[in-house]
Amino acid sequence: MTHSLTLEIPEKVYRSLAEKASKNGKEIEEVAIEKLADEWPADIVDPFEKFIGAFNSDIPDWGTRHDELLGEVYLKELRGENE
Repeated sequence: MTHSLTLEIPEKVYRSLAEKASKNGKEIEEVAIEKLADEWPADIVDPFEKFIGAFNSDIPDWGTRHDELLGEVYLKELRGENE
């Protein structure tokens, strides 16, 4: 089964797809489909998901922002900014 999808993309992206298509003797749509399929993330297992809702926190949106919040802590640690 196939589906039709219409996208508006920036000129830079279009040119890149057009160049790759021309270089490989393919249609631009074919290259775009290949790129979407190649870059689609696999199902990622979130190791913290099992802890969401398991304990109380003073951060109300921790469940949805845990990656961002942990990233901030690691960045501070890498910079030597210990709290």
